[in-house]
Amino acid sequence: MPQSERRIYLLRHAQPLIPPGGRRYIGQSDPPLSPEGTAQAERWREYFGPIALTSIFSSDLQRAAQTARIVARDQGLEVLLETGLREIHLGAWEGQTFEALRRQNPHGFERRGRDPVHFRPPGGECFDDLRLRAVPAFERIVGRTAGPILVVAHAGVNRVLLCHLLGMPLSHLFRLGQDYAALNIVEPFGAVWRVRAVNTHCLPGTGGFF
Repeated sequence: MPQSERRIYLLRHAQPLIPPGGRRYIGQSDPPLSPEGTAQAERWREYFGPIALTSIFSSDLQRAAQTARIVARDQGLEVLLETGLREIHLGAWEGQTFEALRRQNPHGFERRGRDPVHFRPPGGECFDDLRLRAVPAFERIVGRTAGPILVVAHAGVNRVLLCHLLGMPLSHLFRLGQDYAALNIVEPFGAVWRVRAVNTHCLPGTGGFF
Protein backbone atom coordinates (compact mmCIF):
# COMPACT_ATOMS: atom_id res chain seq x y z
CA MET A 1 0.00 0.00 0.00
CA PRO A 2 1.43 3.45 -0.86
CA GLN A 3 2.70 5.37 2.15
CA SER A 4 0.22 8.16 1.42
CA GLU A 5 -2.60 5.73 2.25
CA ARG A 6 -1.03 4.73 5.58
CA ARG A 7 -2.33 6.91 8.38
CA ILE A 8 -2.57 6.42 12.15
CA TYR A 9 -5.38 8.28 13.89
CA LEU A 10 -4.41 8.52 17.56
CA LEU A 11 -7.42 9.62 19.60
CA ARG A 12 -7.69 10.42 23.28
CA HIS A 13 -10.81 8.94 24.85
CA ALA A 14 -13.81 11.21 25.32
CA GLN A 15 -14.77 12.83 28.62
CA PRO A 16 -15.31 10.32 31.44
CA LEU A 17 -17.78 10.50 34.29
CA ILE A 18 -15.70 11.69 37.24
CA PRO A 19 -16.74 13.07 40.63
CA PRO A 20 -16.81 16.84 41.15
CA GLY A 21 -14.27 18.52 43.39
CA GLY A 22 -11.44 19.57 41.10
CA ARG A 23 -8.86 17.89 38.88
CA ARG A 24 -8.16 14.29 39.80
CA TYR A 25 -5.55 11.67 39.16
CA ILE A 26 -7.60 9.11 37.21
CA GLY A 27 -4.85 6.87 35.86
CA GLN A 28 -6.07 3.28 35.66
CA SER A 29 -9.28 3.97 37.56
CA ASP A 30 -12.06 2.92 35.25
CA PRO A 31 -14.96 5.39 34.98
CA PRO A 32 -17.35 5.17 32.01
CA LEU A 33 -18.01 8.00 29.57
CA SER A 34 -20.12 10.95 30.70
CA PRO A 35 -23.07 12.09 28.55
CA GLU A 36 -20.82 14.81 27.11
CA GLY A 37 -18.17 12.20 26.40
CA THR A 38 -20.69 10.08 24.53
CA ALA A 39 -21.61 13.12 22.42
CA GLN A 40 -17.92 13.78 21.70
CA ALA A 41 -17.44 10.20 20.54
CA GLU A 42 -20.54 10.44 18.34
CA ARG A 43 -19.04 13.45 16.57
CA TRP A 44 -15.96 11.41 15.76
CA ARG A 45 -18.17 8.55 14.55
CA GLU A 46 -19.67 10.95 12.02
CA TYR A 47 -16.24 12.23 11.02
CA PHE A 48 -14.83 8.73 10.45
CA GLY A 49 -17.93 7.55 8.60
CA PRO A 50 -16.47 8.17 5.10
CA ILE A 51 -13.02 6.87 6.08
CA ALA A 52 -12.50 3.16 5.45
CA LEU A 53 -10.50 2.24 8.52
CA THR A 54 -8.81 -1.15 8.38
CA SER A 55 -8.50 -1.69 12.15
CA ILE A 56 -9.52 -0.08 15.43
CA PHE A 57 -7.47 -0.59 18.59
CA SER A 58 -8.14 0.67 22.10
CA SER A 59 -6.95 0.62 25.64
CA ASP A 60 -9.05 -1.85 27.59
CA LEU A 61 -10.11 0.80 30.15
CA GLN A 62 -13.80 1.45 29.54
CA ARG A 63 -13.59 5.18 28.83
CA ALA A 64 -11.33 4.38 25.87
CA ALA A 65 -13.11 1.19 24.79
CA GLN A 66 -16.52 2.91 24.85
CA THR A 67 -15.14 5.76 22.74
CA ALA A 68 -13.70 3.29 20.23
CA ARG A 69 -16.90 1.23 20.03
CA ILE A 70 -19.01 4.29 19.28
CA VAL A 71 -16.67 5.23 16.42
CA ALA A 72 -16.65 1.60 15.22
CA ARG A 73 -20.43 1.38 14.73
CA ASP A 74 -20.27 2.56 11.12
CA GLN A 75 -17.04 0.74 10.30
CA GLY A 76 -18.06 -2.91 10.63
CA LEU A 77 -14.93 -3.55 12.67
CA GLU A 78 -14.31 -5.20 16.01
CA VAL A 79 -12.49 -3.03 18.54
CA LEU A 80 -9.26 -4.83 19.48
CA LEU A 81 -8.25 -4.18 23.09
CA GLU A 82 -4.60 -3.66 23.96
CA THR A 83 -3.60 -3.58 27.64
CA GLY A 84 -0.31 -1.89 26.79
CA LEU A 85 -2.29 1.23 25.91
CA ARG A 86 -3.68 1.64 29.44
CA GLU A 87 -3.13 5.02 31.09
CA ILE A 88 -0.26 5.44 33.52
CA HIS A 89 -0.91 3.64 36.82
CA LEU A 90 -0.87 6.13 39.69
CA GLY A 91 -0.92 3.69 42.58
CA ALA A 92 -1.95 5.30 45.88
CA TRP A 93 -2.70 8.57 44.08
CA GLU A 94 -5.52 7.08 41.99
CA GLY A 95 -8.76 9.03 42.38
CA GLN A 96 -7.30 11.77 44.56
CA THR A 97 -7.59 15.42 43.64
CA PHE A 98 -4.55 17.51 42.79
CA GLU A 99 -5.40 19.89 45.62
CA ALA A 100 -5.67 17.10 48.19
CA LEU A 101 -2.30 15.66 47.13
CA ARG A 102 -0.72 19.09 47.22
CA ARG A 103 -1.84 19.47 50.85
CA GLN A 104 -1.21 15.90 52.03
CA ASN A 105 2.04 15.17 50.21
CA PRO A 106 3.62 18.44 49.09
CA HIS A 107 7.05 16.84 48.68
CA GLY A 108 5.79 14.05 46.41
CA PHE A 109 3.57 16.45 44.47
CA GLU A 110 6.55 18.74 43.85
CA ARG A 111 8.86 15.86 42.93
CA ARG A 112 6.45 14.54 40.31
CA GLY A 113 6.09 18.00 38.83
CA ARG A 114 9.87 18.35 38.67
CA ASP A 115 10.65 14.87 37.31
CA PRO A 116 7.57 13.07 35.92
CA VAL A 117 9.77 10.82 33.80
CA HIS A 118 11.21 9.02 36.84
CA PHE A 119 8.99 9.77 39.84
CA ARG A 120 6.62 6.96 40.83
CA PRO A 121 3.71 7.46 43.24
CA PRO A 122 3.57 4.67 45.82
CA GLY A 123 2.58 1.50 43.98
CA GLY A 124 2.41 3.31 40.64
CA GLU A 125 4.36 3.99 37.46
CA CYS A 126 6.53 6.81 36.21
CA PHE A 127 6.31 8.00 32.62
CA ASP A 128 9.41 6.05 31.68
CA ASP A 129 7.60 2.89 32.84
CA LEU A 130 4.67 3.91 30.67
CA ARG A 131 7.00 4.41 27.71
CA LEU A 132 8.42 0.92 28.13
CA ARG A 133 4.99 -0.68 27.66
CA ALA A 134 3.14 1.81 25.43
CA VAL A 135 5.76 2.20 22.70
CA PRO A 136 6.11 -1.59 22.10
CA ALA A 137 2.30 -1.89 22.11
CA PHE A 138 2.08 0.82 19.45
CA GLU A 139 4.82 -0.81 17.39
CA ARG A 140 3.04 -4.18 17.55
CA ILE A 141 -0.14 -2.53 16.31
CA VAL A 142 1.65 -0.75 13.48
CA GLY A 143 3.53 -3.91 12.52
CA ARG A 144 0.40 -6.03 12.13
CA THR A 145 -1.76 -3.54 10.19
CA ALA A 146 -1.91 -1.65 6.91
CA GLY A 147 -3.85 1.36 5.69
CA PRO A 148 -5.61 3.85 7.96
CA ILE A 149 -6.19 2.71 11.53
CA LEU A 150 -7.64 4.24 14.68
CA VAL A 151 -5.94 3.90 18.07
CA VAL A 152 -7.87 5.14 21.11
CA ALA A 153 -5.79 5.71 24.21
CA HIS A 154 -5.17 8.24 26.98
CA ALA A 155 -3.51 11.60 27.51
CA GLY A 156 -0.38 10.14 29.09
CA VAL A 157 -0.08 7.35 26.53
CA ASN A 158 -0.57 9.69 23.59
CA ARG A 159 1.98 12.17 24.91
CA VAL A 160 4.54 9.40 25.40
CA LEU A 161 3.92 8.07 21.87
CA LEU A 162 4.15 11.52 20.30
CA CYS A 163 7.41 12.24 22.12
CA HIS A 164 8.76 8.94 20.80
CA LEU A 165 7.62 9.58 17.23
CA LEU A 166 8.94 13.15 17.20
CA GLY A 167 12.24 12.30 18.88
CA MET A 168 11.39 14.67 21.74
CA PRO A 169 12.79 14.19 25.24
CA LEU A 170 10.18 12.50 27.39
CA SER A 171 10.63 15.29 29.93
CA HIS A 172 8.83 17.59 27.46
CA LEU A 173 5.65 15.48 27.34
CA PHE A 174 3.45 18.06 29.06
CA ARG A 175 4.23 20.55 26.29
CA LEU A 176 1.83 18.49 24.15
CA GLY A 177 -1.84 19.26 24.76
CA GLN A 178 -4.16 16.24 24.88
CA ASP A 179 -7.74 17.27 25.60
CA TYR A 180 -10.64 14.86 25.93
CA ALA A 181 -11.63 13.47 22.50
CA ALA A 182 -8.67 15.18 20.83
CA LEU A 183 -7.19 13.63 17.68
CA ASN A 184 -3.59 13.31 16.54
CA ILE A 185 -2.69 12.19 13.02
CA VAL A 186 0.54 10.37 12.16
CA GLU A 187 1.81 9.31 8.73
CA PRO A 188 4.92 7.56 7.39
CA PHE A 189 7.60 9.96 6.14
CA GLY A 190 10.33 7.92 4.53
CA ALA A 191 11.88 5.78 7.25
CA VAL A 192 10.32 7.81 10.08
CA TRP A 193 6.91 9.09 11.11
CA ARG A 194 5.54 12.58 10.52
CA VAL A 195 2.97 14.04 12.91
CA ARG A 196 0.38 15.83 10.79
CA ALA A 197 -1.94 17.04 13.57
CA VAL A 198 -1.86 17.29 17.35
CA ASN A 199 -4.76 17.79 19.80
CA THR A 200 -7.37 18.61 17.14
CA HIS A 201 -11.12 18.63 17.84
CA CYS A 202 -14.12 17.80 15.71
CA LEU A 203 -16.51 20.70 15.11
CA PRO A 204 -20.11 19.61 15.74
CA GLY A 205 -22.09 19.09 12.55
CA THR A 206 -19.24 20.02 10.21
CA GLY A 207 -16.73 17.19 10.16
CA GLY A 208 -14.05 19.89 10.36
CA PHE A 209 -11.25 20.47 12.83
CA PHE A 210 -10.25 23.22 15.18
